[in-house]
Amino acid sequence: MRLSRRFHTLKLRALHIGRIRIYTTMAYIFHQDDLPKLVAVVPGRERTFFVNKELTNIDDMLAGVMEYKAHGSSPYHYHEVCEHFYFIMEGNGTVETEEGVRPVGPGDLVFIPAEAKHRLRASETGLFYFEFQAPNRFKTHILDGIPDDLRWNRVDGRVWVQT
Repeated sequence: MRLSRRFHTLKLRALHIGRIRIYTTMAYIFHQDDLPKLVAVVPGRERTFFVNKELTNIDDMLAGVMEYKAHGSSPYHYHEVCEHFYFIMEGNGTVETEEGVRPVGPGDLVFIPAEAKHRLRASETGLFYFEFQAPNRFKTHILDGIPDDLRWNRVDGRVWVQT
């Protein structure tokens, strides 16, 4: 099913520049059940974006939720020109960086600077977290993994390839 644009605009704000009046949208409200779910080609990960170019017509940021099944993991990788964070809401796992491996769980916020090598891995509990990346104009480099680690199948049948 194609993504329905069922979202709510809270209100418009008028911005006056001389005699010109520009209306800007104040906010969007999306419900996760109305958004496309992406399922990793390599099993164990699912994601739903709340902010991306398709939904909000901006590419300054990428934000959404990610679920890792038990023992699911990302490849060891880094992103050019992109900082991001994970806020862990449920489950437990580890974050691997060049400095070592650290445990993470509910309430932990993990900040990944641009160019930092990292991998997130779920324990037997799985992981559910909010992810924010900015800007959304980055390239991902896999250091330990395969190209399919960046391929995601949309529930509607289309494929999204992380760049």
